[in-house]
Amino acid sequence: MSTQAKDAFPWAALGTMSAAQTLASFAALAVPAIAPTIAAATGLPVAAVGLFSAANYAGAMFSAVNAGGPIVRFGAIRAAQVCLGICAAGLLLVASGQVALLLAGAVLIGIGYGSATPASSHLFADEVAPRWRGLVFSIKQTGVPLGGMLAGALLPSAALRLGWRGTLPLLAVACVAGAGLLQPFRTRFDAGRDRRHPVALGGSLRALRLVWSHAAMRELAFSTFFFAAMQSCMATYLVAQAHAGAGLSLVRAGFLLAAAQVAGVVGRIAWGWISDHWVRPARLLAFLALAMGICACLAGSMDRHWSTAALVALAFVFGATATGWNGVYLAEVARLAPPGLAGVVTGGTLFFTFSGALSGPAAFAGVAALTHDLGAGYWAIGIVLFALGAFLLRRQAARPCE
Repeated sequence: MSTQAKDAFPWAALGTMSAAQTLASFAALAVPAIAPTIAAATGLPVAAVGLFSAANYAGAMFSAVNAGGPIVRFGAIRAAQVCLGICAAGLLLVASGQVALLLAGAVLIGIGYGSATPASSHLFADEVAPRWRGLVFSIKQTGVPLGGMLAGALLPSAALRLGWRGTLPLLAVACVAGAGLLQPFRTRFDAGRDRRHPVALGGSLRALRLVWSHAAMRELAFSTFFFAAMQSCMATYLVAQAHAGAGLSLVRAGFLLAAAQVAGVVGRIAWGWISDHWVRPARLLAFLALAMGICACLAGSMDRHWSTAALVALAFVFGATATGWNGVYLAEVARLAPPGLAGVVTGGTLFFTFSGALSGPAAFAGVAALTHDLGAGYWAIGIVLFALGAFLLRRQAARPCE
């Protein structure tokens, strides 16, 4: 690609990978969006959706760390097509209505979901000029909350009209159709694929070794474990804490979560722009860690004396920080990655990301159970994130030039 072409804003690359990310996220959040309906039909408790989510993350961890080799060999577009096909297969397994196939379907959906981000990182590393990198990665990552918004807005009503076993196959068809619509872009974007690149089961170890052998990359992977844990805890427990701590009705508490999710979209784009123009990405991530730590402690302090305006303001800042960091982090990983290996390294760091997202809510629940207080869970993770932010700032002060 010519320097002039690369310097232009990469609309086509961003559009294709954002669409794939949104569909994969839509599929990953489909079952949680209609969990009560599925539970009633299968005889499972609604709480079993937690097991579904855990299986989903387990599949995502496995695929993210193993996706690099196939992406280098077959190309980012082909990888995105395959990941959407795998999501569709997982949705069909869930739609079978067989309890034994629900977890298998969750794992498959997670495998598809976990491959989407390494594929886009591989493509963007070649297509996106440094001056657009943070913004482009951040805009693409808005596909994650957008997929969640679509799942929440469309699937419950569709399940009422068509039944949940009719709704999930329709989403599977949408995933397959999306994969087909990516085909015209493959000639352009997958032209540089390495047809001789090895694809082996040892790919996961290679990806993890690459991450761990690079000090700055290792620090990012370590940080993203806690960032993802915080993001998961914010989304999982904010409604419950607003209800129990601040005494809000479930409807009003749900509005706070919606405000946090909207702020996450705004934050992703804003932080991406800031990291491109004003603040170095590593420093910005440290500041975000401090901010989300403070927000978590404030969330743990909610009580009935808080005004509505204060609660909404906290939800907005909490959402903007705890869910807005992803694009900046992914852009920095792509910048640090060896040439041609952005997808491999991204998958290696995402292994830690998904690990944090999986274990964070469980650790939060343990603290809350021991103290009989949801607020204590937020205080615990808030202190950890604040300490992490201080640690990162101190490390950067010791090495001011990257």
